[in-house]
Amino acid sequence: MTRLAVLSDVHGNLLALEAVLADLAAQGAPDAVWVLGDLVAFCPWPAETLARLRALPDVALLQGNTDRYLVTGRRPVFPVRSPEEWAAMPTRLAERDANFRWTVERLSCTDYEFLRALPPRLEMEIPSHGRVVAVHASPTDDEATLYPDIPDGQIRPHLSGLEARLLLYGHTHRPMDRVVDGIRLVNDGSAGLPLDGDPRPAYALLDFAGGQCAVTIRRVAYDVEAVVAELERVEHPARAWVTRTLRHAAPVT
Repeated sequence: MTRLAVLSDVHGNLLALEAVLADLAAQGAPDAVWVLGDLVAFCPWPAETLARLRALPDVALLQGNTDRYLVTGRRPVFPVRSPEEWAAMPTRLAERDANFRWTVERLSCTDYEFLRALPPRLEMEIPSHGRVVAVHASPTDDEATLYPDIPDGQIRPHLSGLEARLLLYGHTHRPMDRVVDGIRLVNDGSAGLPLDGDPRPAYALLDFAGGQCAVTIRRVAYDVEAVVAELERVEHPARAWVTRTLRHAAPVT
């Protein structure tokens, strides 16, 4: 193993995924591709996106929290921080549930079984480098939010007992590369719905040589408005907030 490509949080955005894969091909074929969950929910091509990912050579995928919601029927809990947020809660809950229902309706039974069987983590031993572990959000919680500016002290509990030199994860939709207690943490960002202020999809290239790992976060341009148009065409139930997120790459409440 000399080169590993890592992407996550595609969220059914097939056009963004194709732009990422075209850029990856231009960099030279990697030895392996790891996809760190949240594969199909929110954007208008859930089944097509899953098929494209599964067809990649030397690919391994894991299950993210939204993949888990789709196959278990469980849903995330929205935090309520004000009376205004409480008043908006019925609308938010209805939109959220409609989004997941719409996505499930467009997946085949085979798609559903594939998502349900995905593992929560990937692991690999890199000669002369050490163990690499990949999860969706953290080794202990697929909904944890390990943002780039989170203090080390809040990260440490998630690393307890982890035997790895390198931890790869997604979920926050924000790239990160830092070291905590001797473990390097790399977040590849999002290949479908960035949330760091840059609407361009992101992915990571990891090059291993001489016991070291060089990490490159790549950003690629694509036609955001074509995704917006498709959301409208299919009358996606969450198209309003997905559109705002696609255009501004910022969380929408």
